[in-house]
Amino acid sequence: MLNFSKTLAQFDQFLWGAGVTLFVSLLGALFGLAVGLALFFMRDAKWRPLRFLAHLYISFVRGTPLLVQIFLVYYALPGLTGIDLAPFTAGVLALSLNSGAFASEIFRAGLSQIPHGQYEAADALGLPRFVTWPKIILPQVFRIVLPPLVNEFTLLVKASTLLSVITVVDLTRTAQNIMNVTYRPVEAFLMAAAFYFVILFALSSLTRVLEKRMQVQRR
Repeated sequence: MLNFSKTLAQFDQFLWGAGVTLFVSLLGALFGLAVGLALFFMRDAKWRPLRFLAHLYISFVRGTPLLVQIFLVYYALPGLTGIDLAPFTAGVLALSLNSGAFASEIFRAGLSQIPHGQYEAADALGLPRFVTWPKIILPQVFRIVLPPLVNEFTLLVKASTLLSVITVVDLTRTAQNIMNVTYRPVEAFLMAAAFYFVILFALSSLTRVLEKRMQVQRR
């Protein structure tokens, strides 16, 4: 029979775990944006090796499980570089590298929705590319890709559960620790599931609101 008394007594630990989950996911998303933008420009570079490297990286990330990527960052990277990574740092790095590949595809899809006439108008006005892109093109792209980027962040929050395998004390790891103390696995993971539901429901609602606003602006 379910008994949440011992589990609820650890409520503050669940709050801490939820905070770690959001923090590691947010850092992964922010650094992932930087990686995604770099890949986005590399794929449009005139130098073919850059385009090839970007394509190879994106194909590798999309074609391998995130758990394998986490293990590569946490176990293999220190062996190759001689630099030991704390679990939290390795987790953020793995999420960033993974998210960046998908963010690049989102930026690419957003760019395809910019009317080609805007490029022609900028050329007609004699605006150089380093002015056209940051002042005209990228602001529009960011408005278009904002809803899918929030959705990507939602997926990243779900994916962050895998970081518990490298001992990052996120919400999932917190539930495991509390289970080991209280011997109430069902209650511990039901509590974690409730926290995840609240977080993901809020993010999904935000995505729907942003999508509706984008539809109104396009009319």
